[in-house]
Amino acid sequence: MLKNLVNLFFPEVCYACQNLLHDNEVSICTTCRHDLPVTNFHFTDDDTVKKVLYGRAKIEHGTALFRFQKKGLVQQLIHGLKYKGHENIGVVLGNWLGGELKNIKAYQNIDVVIPVPLHKNKLKKRGYNQVAKFGKQLATALNADYRNDVLLKITNTTSQTTKERILRWNDNQQLFALKNKASIKNKHILLVDDIITTGATLEACINVLNQAENLKISIATMAIA
Repeated sequence: MLKNLVNLFFPEVCYACQNLLHDNEVSICTTCRHDLPVTNFHFTDDDTVKKVLYGRAKIEHGTALFRFQKKGLVQQLIHGLKYKGHENIGVVLGNWLGGELKNIKAYQNIDVVIPVPLHKNKLKKRGYNQVAKFGKQLATALNADYRNDVLLKITNTTSQTTKERILRWNDNQQLFALKNKASIKNKHILLVDDIITTGATLEACINVLNQAENLKISIATMAIA
């Protein structure tokens, strides 16, 4: 009764389509769950993510949960996560992808999950790193450690959304720094982000992480453009 009363004044809506949720639905409605463009990369051993970074950064495995389409459901989810304070989207997507990866042999030996970091100024302004809860749920599913004190962003930048590939690459040089290097020595890292487009940000992160000794790196993102 209390839940119904709360929903009367503060109705729960789907994060993707904004329609009212039914009683048995959580965060994303059943229709949107069926309509979201899943990639299934990790089920089919698809190397699309690896191809984005081919010749630039070596990774063991790479996957993305969804395909990103402008004005599509995935864009609505990521926009809500980044700009509307809907942190729970990260939990939902982390549980979704984590539930799948834990049954995939390639991801069962992950030791540490590390999120692509935000600069401290942007973190203070937004109040949270949009990939933090996504990464934490993946770490829980994979029985791995979650570390946000290893990879640091040391230079603040503007949004990467509308920049061309070469500009993104230039902007991402010397943006990140490695801390507590010994803690990831000989580890298999899962580097997580919200979306992979040109791969410039992930490439820069990988280059910094590889300062640690004998490292393996895989990638998991919410979406790929």
